[in-house]
Amino acid sequence: MKQMTLAALAFTYVVAAANALAQPLRISDGDVTDAYIYLLGRVLVIRQEHMDRGAPGFAYNTIKYNPIGSADWVNPNLDTAYLEAWFAVDSDTPIIFEVPEIKGRYYTAQILDEWGEVIANINDRIFPSKPFGKFALVYPNSTAKIPTDAARIELHSSKAKLLGRVEIKDDKDEALKLQQAFKANALGTPTIKAPPAIPMFDNRNLMGVEIFDDVDDKLTSALDVAPNAAPMQQKVRAVAAYVASGQQARAAVDAQIRKIVPEFIEYTFTKSAPYRNHWVGGSAVGNYGADYRLRTVANYAGIWANTIDEVIYFVATRDTNEQTLNGSNSYVIHFPADRLPESVSEAFWSVILVGVPDYRVVPNPLNRFHLNNFSPLAKGADGSLKIAVGPKPVAGVAESNWLPSPESKPFSLTFRTYVPKDLVKRGEWTPSPMTKVD
Repeated sequence: MKQMTLAALAFTYVVAAANALAQPLRISDGDVTDAYIYLLGRVLVIRQEHMDRGAPGFAYNTIKYNPIGSADWVNPNLDTAYLEAWFAVDSDTPIIFEVPEIKGRYYTAQILDEWGEVIANINDRIFPSKPFGKFALVYPNSTAKIPTDAARIELHSSKAKLLGRVEIKDDKDEALKLQQAFKANALGTPTIKAPPAIPMFDNRNLMGVEIFDDVDDKLTSALDVAPNAAPMQQKVRAVAAYVASGQQARAAVDAQIRKIVPEFIEYTFTKSAPYRNHWVGGSAVGNYGADYRLRTVANYAGIWANTIDEVIYFVATRDTNEQTLNGSNSYVIHFPADRLPESVSEAFWSVILVGVPDYRVVPNPLNRFHLNNFSPLAKGADGSLKIAVGPKPVAGVAESNWLPSPESKPFSLTFRTYVPKDLVKRGEWTPSPMTKVD
């Protein structure tokens, strides 16, 4: 009798377990939101790697020296001579990266991982003990031999992105010479894996439920150094399992994502950082800790964001009336004499106009896409500065201070303060707002 009872009990457990497995997994809307935004941060970098690989002449471990003044870039920085590369290493093969000695102008060699986290900035401020010379970029915990005169920099995974910048100032020839002096070579032939396959998408039409297909390929392709990476990746896998459980679940998650995307885009430009003077900005980007949402925002709005010791970004998409910036309107930014942008940057400042939602410069007859502290700007008799934005020059503002805007189209401004002073870091200075004028 006892044996029959135990057998029946065991049978009951088996049936219960089978029924549990047959039940569809249940995932909350909050789980879907968290998992989607976390995973999107990685997918945006994967997309960028695919785009870079598709460029003419692309090769890993080969520096691309962008033409000075090139604007073919998301939120380009037209104040510097750019260089970029995708570095790829393995446990036996480091990269030797050489930085020239640069004096009297801003420069940095920014190295980022495959989630958009800054690994290092090589310059005379962050690397005062070795601001130039040879650097060995190595795979995590690699024991490969490196030259004795090379400083070791350990990467987070097998790949890293380089963005080098040399301030142009008023001497393009010297900036070009210094740009070309950055060099890189691999000490061998590393094994290089292609980035995970994804359907390509643009910023207006972000990925839907298909983002949860093949999540292990995406997650295991690069180490995430965030302290909450393990629980977030488990949440991603749980949502992926739910999506794979049937068409009804897949459709439900896709419907939820269609609600998440516009909310995320709105959050990016209005709530992702302090909102002051109708500019959003001032957050500590570049290294994000557990704030995966801010990391995804940065990868979406202007990939490869740098740390606040190097630059602080501000973005304007609305005027003083909280109306979306429109290229058919005219606006003025008025900096009082005691709040000039040059007074808050140790290096330089810059403001650039880009279209929405591609965040690329808008063609205009002047080929004038940005203004900075080396632009021939006219100041008022009281020392103040006015910048005009509109389809035509604005009365009362010198034409040299005018940024042309695209008629009948939305746009945004990105304001950069390079090597910002402490009051900018503390949030005590923000660009003056965009005021619509007749």
